[in-house]
Amino acid sequence: MKMSRLVAFSSSLLLGTVLALTGAGVANAEDSAAAVDYVALGDSYSSGVGAGSYDSASGNCKRSTRAYPVLWAAANAPASFSFTACSGARTADVTAGQLGPVNSSTDLVSISIGGNDAGFADVMTTCVLQSESTCLSRIATARSFVDSTLPGRLDSVYSAISAKAPAARVVVLGYPRFYKLGGSCLAGLSENERAAINSAADYLNAATAKRAADHGFTFGDVTSTFTNHEICSGSAWLHSVNWLNIGESYHPTAAGQSGGYLPVFNSAA
Repeated sequence: MKMSRLVAFSSSLLLGTVLALTGAGVANAEDSAAAVDYVALGDSYSSGVGAGSYDSASGNCKRSTRAYPVLWAAANAPASFSFTACSGARTADVTAGQLGPVNSSTDLVSISIGGNDAGFADVMTTCVLQSESTCLSRIATARSFVDSTLPGRLDSVYSAISAKAPAARVVVLGYPRFYKLGGSCLAGLSENERAAINSAADYLNAATAKRAADHGFTFGDVTSTFTNHEICSGSAWLHSVNWLNIGESYHPTAAGQSGGYLPVFNSAA
């Protein structure tokens, strides 16, 4: 009987210790998650152009309440959240006007940048309005820029982030492929043009991923989450050309932000 009571007491003591330690671990994990100071930088793919529900205070930056940074912050309740991503931003715009909230206390940074530097908007305008040969030539020019000039510009932005927040985890988000080849579109661009645009997106992503890795950052590839949700897929998470709201053309819808970008950022963050 005495031995049984001793065993029971020891077991209870051990169990209590395990529960206490486990509880402390859970509490510490929750405290750690809540203590994150998060800053969201970048261009229109991060500000949420195309998703609607724009914050009027953001003006032409068109920051959406449906953009992946806002969705992540709502789900994770960070200690602080600063959202400075802006429609039309280029690398120089980030370094000149978006880094204000980034400091030594910043734990997490997200950014998508480079598409505007490479002339994304002009590529799409050229391909929609001009001949196939002109479209392909403009894409070749963009690819050349990605080789010659974009890496240095990305280095400048990434170095500026690291200098201001040396301990932060930085997640660089890429861009989706825009078209499902052999899809449901019966008019518009030729299949050659669509394939070339997709290839250019892959080319830009590869260059961006390389620069991100060289700076110790994490690259978030969204091509897989957007697969079967491209334009011409029948279930698109990207706007096609919209003549009534040209600025939203070729940008993610609200579903593209929540289903395409948010899961990738969740995994990387």
